[in-house]
Amino acid sequence: MPVAHFDGALPHMLADLRRLVEAESPATEPAALASSAEVLAAVGAALLGAEPERLVEAGRTHLRWRLGSGRRRLLLLGHHDTVWPLGTLARMPWSLDGDIARGPGCFDMKAGLVLVLHALAALGGIDAADLDGVTVFVSGDEELGSPTAGRLIEAEARGCLAVLVTEPSADGGALKTARKGIASYEVTVRGVAAHAGLDPERGVNAVVELAHQVLAVAALNPRWVHSTVTPTLLAGGSTGNTVPADGRLVVDVRAHDRVEQEAVERALHELVAVTPGATVEVLRTMSIPPLEAASSADLFARAQALATSLGLAPLRGTMVGGGSDGNRTAALGIPTLDGLGAVGGGAHAADEHVRVAALPGRAALVCALVRSILAAPDDERTRQSG
Repeated sequence: MPVAHFDGALPHMLADLRRLVEAESPATEPAALASSAEVLAAVGAALLGAEPERLVEAGRTHLRWRLGSGRRRLLLLGHHDTVWPLGTLARMPWSLDGDIARGPGCFDMKAGLVLVLHALAALGGIDAADLDGVTVFVSGDEELGSPTAGRLIEAEARGCLAVLVTEPSADGGALKTARKGIASYEVTVRGVAAHAGLDPERGVNAVVELAHQVLAVAALNPRWVHSTVTPTLLAGGSTGNTVPADGRLVVDVRAHDRVEQEAVERALHELVAVTPGATVEVLRTMSIPPLEAASSADLFARAQALATSLGLAPLRGTMVGGGSDGNRTAALGIPTLDGLGAVGGGAHAADEHVRVAALPGRAALVCALVRSILAAPDDERTRQSG
């Protein structure tokens, strides 16, 4: 489908984007997520001619369109939850100023959902059979690490030829051809409580030990060129006149590849207490493997060729530190290409925005990729999934 088709559809795309942005959907608010899902379901049903399934897990609403009756061949992946709390729309309302659209969640990633739905609608308008075997899955808790959607996404992805993720693009519209792995750890320190004024010497100060652990964690960073180990949250103590008996440190890890991810974990588990009488325990609370460049290489090359044929600017690929559900599908060995969504910036920030002029080109690219992947013969499917 040429870019000109989506130029003509741009007013409709912007109207749909506004509807989605004005349906606030913080990841921490199940009721708001459910309402947002209904708005998205209505937009998608109008474009695809089919209602999605509502999948509710632990109060989080996910949507799934399984198009056609054939075997699942292609998964298009996104999320409708955002990081913005309820009420953000009042101070950051939807606005359209020339080439810039603004509003909470517009870039990350409601514009990406609009692109998917309009790209598929364009294909279905040619021949609905062209969409046989396509699944669209929209998570409602990606910003929390997909605690309920993760297993559903992995189940949908298994057996697919490819996964396309319309998360927002990187700087200047680059596709996200690699993502770092993400892990979170809790470092718990145990000491001994005592009265801070009468007999502090009887205590073992967990907060002092926690300070040692913060410095030890930060000192791990020089071991790896591309991976990062960052102390993020601290808590400790009980009252202002008590030697603290416990403390807790949260550590964020972004790993370049699986080898480094495993090496960081080993280093964290080697942490030892410095303060006599204190103990240190390290627990991994979350881990998502990296999306390595090999997982996206063939799809990225295909996207580059299609972009040229559409008259678009040459595509760039880059690695980013943030993760997505694409990390999960790549870890299953399924070719995965990410960052196919909006061009813009300010994800999770007050200047979040989408560049309107780039939307038709991105929709045309997604459309072309879907068509190209579905046209792949079965022997290519077997090679790539094996």
